[in-house]
Amino acid sequence: MAKKYNISVEATLEVIGGKWKCVILCHLTHGKMRTSDLKRHMPNITQKMLTQQLRELEQDGIVNRISYNQVPPKVEYELSDYGRTLQSILDSLCAWGEQHIIKEYGDKFAVLEDNVLNR
Repeated sequence: MAKKYNISVEATLEVIGGKWKCVILCHLTHGKMRTSDLKRHMPNITQKMLTQQLRELEQDGIVNRISYNQVPPKVEYELSDYGRTLQSILDSLCAWGEQHIIKEYGDKFAVLEDNVLNR
């Protein structure tokens, strides 16, 4: 029997919901990244959680895992074509978050880390 949803946003959240998936996807909008790059940009995520989230995003067709046949092994992640269809959603989430931070704290740079995503 096919899965039933009460409202279509449930299907969206099933794929990109949770604490970390949108953060991972926002980082990947800037291009291919290795796991170590993502971990450096997301210091509060555990390696186990990062790996799990990347695997789920790969299974859902949102990210591509690129494995290079070399020593030492090299793996990169990038948004798939399907994953890129989330760009407008991710942009909207970031814009809303920025406005919320300004509303709550006045100055976004008072609470946002200094990184490429926040410039």
